[in-house]
Amino acid sequence: MTRSITILGATGSIGASTLDLVRSNPDKWRVGALTANCSADELARLARAFGARLAVVGDETCLGDLKAALAGTTIEAAGGSGALRDAARIPVDMTVAAIVGCAGLAPVMAAAERGGTIALANKEALVSAGEILKSAVERSGATLLPTDSEHNAIFQCLSGNSIADVRRIILTASGGPFRTLDADQLKTVTREQALKHPNWEMGAKITIDSATMMNKGLEFIEAHHLFPVGLDKIEIVVHPQSIVHSMVEYRDRSTLAQLGPSDMRVPIASCLAWPERMQTELKPLNLAEIGQLTFEPTNETLFPATRICREAIDAGGAAPAILNAANEIAVAAFLDGQIGFMDITAVVESTLSKYTADAPGTLDDVLHVDAQARSYAKEALESHALV
Repeated sequence: MTRSITILGATGSIGASTLDLVRSNPDKWRVGALTANCSADELARLARAFGARLAVVGDETCLGDLKAALAGTTIEAAGGSGALRDAARIPVDMTVAAIVGCAGLAPVMAAAERGGTIALANKEALVSAGEILKSAVERSGATLLPTDSEHNAIFQCLSGNSIADVRRIILTASGGPFRTLDADQLKTVTREQALKHPNWEMGAKITIDSATMMNKGLEFIEAHHLFPVGLDKIEIVVHPQSIVHSMVEYRDRSTLAQLGPSDMRVPIASCLAWPERMQTELKPLNLAEIGQLTFEPTNETLFPATRICREAIDAGGAAPAILNAANEIAVAAFLDGQIGFMDITAVVESTLSKYTADAPGTLDDVLHVDAQARSYAKEALESHALV
């Protein structure tokens, strides 16, 4: 049976992995809409190759280029934030939500309000608007499938079991490229070094988040919303090989783990085929060749991001949205060479200490908090800017 799919963020790493799986199973998928922020030529190429009905650029200034690139086809072209939301509302069997950052909030919410099945790869939707998104999902009867490798691993380990029997959820973290460095060495980390993850190929923002351990802190918040076991039952452990993607311990002390290659096509395939399985052409694990699977505690003295995230979700209210916005500003500043590596989390903490707000009740509230937090974060950048 052929199923329909929309990919929000088709030109990013998650979008590329999803389309690779669709390409391998052409008789099973029909592409509805593909979106990108701009990348008009690449988006048009993908829309042509996969026979999409609609192509959307979030940046409306790129719409002219997109229309030109699609000239002579029947593919509809649209642009702007409203068009992204409209694309997310198209009735398809599955919507892959892979727009990076706060820009993905409104489209994810539009998909959730429509209903259907959403493969969620946008962390910010749950971090900044967790309760609001969950309420929308409950009202519409949508199905939310976690696409992050860690949350998908937990989802698989929970299959057939009761969440009431869970004693612990254990999120694994690679530790990033700098886990063995000391404080002095971390002060001199460069952009190029931070963008070289030892195990995963990801976009720039998430790669930097992995290096600071902020990615794992954000995943801690996501796990809290996806798997309601209580904050005290969610833990993080560093696993440098990135083979065990997360674990669930039950009250009988049985611990189930999901293992797989460090390739996002594994969790994406799990979502695309759910509740069944699909064939992939990935190289199988060779545990004898891998040799060892090691684990170690997090170092929150050198990498305080996980502590900051834990404190933010414990505080509740607008704190997670403020944290997320400040982190986006700080990471962009680091990538632009404005601040040092260790200043990223310092900017986030400074923003959280200076700006508080009531708990957001609507998406507009979240977006207002996000905008205000970004202003505070930009002010904090001044005290950390490199001379």
